[in-house]
Amino acid sequence: MARSTPARKPVHPIKSFFVGEEPMSNALWGMVFFLFSEVMFFAGLIAAYLALREDALIWEPTNGGEVLGAEFRPVLFTILLVASSIPMQYAAFAIRTGRRRALSIASGLVFVIGIAFLINQGIEWKNADFGIGDGAYAATFYLLTGFHGAHVLGGVLFNGLVFLRSLIGQFDAERNTAVEAATMYWHFVGLVWVALFALVFVSI
Repeated sequence: MARSTPARKPVHPIKSFFVGEEPMSNALWGMVFFLFSEVMFFAGLIAAYLALREDALIWEPTNGGEVLGAEFRPVLFTILLVASSIPMQYAAFAIRTGRRRALSIASGLVFVIGIAFLINQGIEWKNADFGIGDGAYAATFYLLTGFHGAHVLGGVLFNGLVFLRSLIGQFDAERNTAVEAATMYWHFVGLVWVALFALVFVSI
């Protein structure tokens, strides 16, 4: 009598892409709920921004400065930050199959891009023709980009730790929760920046 082949367990395609086919650990669920709280935090900031813009008589720096969206550099670093989600996700894919060297290279690249983004943000602040007290637009510009920059810094430190741990072989196909969590966080940072860039640089 022919032996029956066990049915393959159905796998959710979205879950499989982001965190693999293993059951979600408590640590990853903790990251999911943390990101939900961060979504609410930024949603509140954006709502305040929109309310201020709706009521403001003038929605530009009041000392004659130019809105920064006219420059090319912010666009370039926006593209770099969003595109860095690709090597970040690749790092997660790599360690799921035990490829530690690929994880190290990908997480190191994301770390460098994050540092470059923060340096560029510092340059933008230094070269801005307006200060935080120059009207509602200026205040919300520094508030939103500052909070996002703090989150990017958190992601850079997280990825730096992943990179260092990967070099000493602390991750493998079974032990990679920190990599998955860092990947989820970095995707969030990139998505939030797309919304903020559209609001404070392009003023949609």
